[in-house]
Amino acid sequence: MRRALQLARQGAPHTTPNPMVGAVVVCGDRIIGEGFHRRCGEAHAEVNAIAAVADRSLLPSSTLYVTLEPCSHQGRTPPCARLIIEMGIPRVVVGTLDPFERVSGRGVAMLREVGVQVEVGVLEAECRALNRRFLTAHTLRRPWVQLKWAQSADGFMAAPAGAPRLRLSSPLTLCLMHRERAMADAIVVGAGTILADDPSLTPRVLDAPLLRVVLDEHGRVPPTSRVLSDGGNTLVLKGYHAPAQWLAQLYAQGITSVMVEGGPTVLTQLIDSGLWDEARIETAPFTVGQGLRAPTIIGDVVERLQVDGRKIITLQNPAKSR
Repeated sequence: MRRALQLARQGAPHTTPNPMVGAVVVCGDRIIGEGFHRRCGEAHAEVNAIAAVADRSLLPSSTLYVTLEPCSHQGRTPPCARLIIEMGIPRVVVGTLDPFERVSGRGVAMLREVGVQVEVGVLEAECRALNRRFLTAHTLRRPWVQLKWAQSADGFMAAPAGAPRLRLSSPLTLCLMHRERAMADAIVVGAGTILADDPSLTPRVLDAPLLRVVLDEHGRVPPTSRVLSDGGNTLVLKGYHAPAQWLAQLYAQGITSVMVEGGPTVLTQLIDSGLWDEARIETAPFTVGQGLRAPTIIGDVVERLQVDGRKIITLQNPAKSR
């Protein structure tokens, strides 16, 4: 299963909105086939692992290890559970069940109905952490929400109006942020961020599909802004209300994860509503004394990094620990 997890990670960030999945076929004490889901719309991990087996006569004596429950429905590709049955694989070990409503236990049930031995829950915590975005989205029926901002050591995220723009990140920490950005289905900002900074909101370290979402309640964003004029994929939500409403709208459009980059009003709304899962906060090693205050947040620290003198902490919503 650890090898299957290693393989699954190679699909990032191209599998979204599908999960990252890895699979390993073992006969005796030897791996005879392995594979992972490479890209949304292409073959699933189980299909690739079985296809990699040179001697198909070994399959009826083999075990398939897979990080996520095999699918049981006809989507863009045929159901993997049916392929496992057709290949005569007698035992399947599953990392965690799939909460997606068209699977949700049906894949395991399909296998067990024909006598396949199925074990569920091996390295389950690791398998769930790998696909926390996908699992959260289909459990709560809203995108997994990552908040992100950079701030000065005294808690300011932007300079006062009319002052030069603050450079809170270093080139290296920017690179790390862009890697995180590439993992999201969408980047969300408020209209104020577009008016103040005119950002492009694109990932610059990985070739990843990305939707830019602008919350523009009063129609203030001009058509000349970069997100509307550079030919990229942008959705402007006008007249939005509570975070739960626009999150539900994005989920209905197939968005399973968002990185929310500002401004402080949007970030604070999500913090106050509890509709966030993870927060990534970068703190620069200098003070500025005045400007736009960063939000206040309380969470469980899951990671600490020190990069180029910057402190980067990742917080988890305490509600997820209960």
